[in-house]
Amino acid sequence: MKKALFTISVYSENNIGLLNRISGIFLKRHINIESLNVSKSEIDGVSKFTIVSFTTEEWTRKIVQQIEKQIEVIKAFYHTDEETIFQESALFKISSNLLFDERQIQNIIKENHSTIVTVAREFFVISKTGRRSEVDHMYDQLKPYGIMQFVRSGRISVTKDVMGITALLNGTKEAE
Repeated sequence: MKKALFTISVYSENNIGLLNRISGIFLKRHINIESLNVSKSEIDGVSKFTIVSFTTEEWTRKIVQQIEKQIEVIKAFYHTDEETIFQESALFKISSNLLFDERQIQNIIKENHSTIVTVAREFFVISKTGRRSEVDHMYDQLKPYGIMQFVRSGRISVTKDVMGITALLNGTKEAE
């Protein structure tokens, strides 16, 4: 089977230890988590894990089934890149003198549709949101000038199709 990037969305209660158990499911199968983001979801009191892994669809399906066996998990889904709209965010900390002395830095900021979020005497911070390849491209452009610090988020994504999780939960509440 062909390997690809899959985005796994997990809707769950916000309980201690769940992240550890979910990462253990990947560990047991020797599958690396490429990125991970946890946040509140569109449903009050429900958290959403967004996990990206590079594996086969068969393994992804098995992982999702194992994740759904966790008591706190309400529902888990997986999607290909074509089925989702996704972004990452990154922050670059650069020496302040470069902002004024290197005209190319200003061009890189403009060409990459990024923004300066703060300027201090010693440094300035650039924010870039986009696809992983776009963030990587900007990193490669800034690296020769010296990056003081760099951090990127995990993938955040929404599906192109309706997820149906809200309807599922509403149906569950009505059934009680």
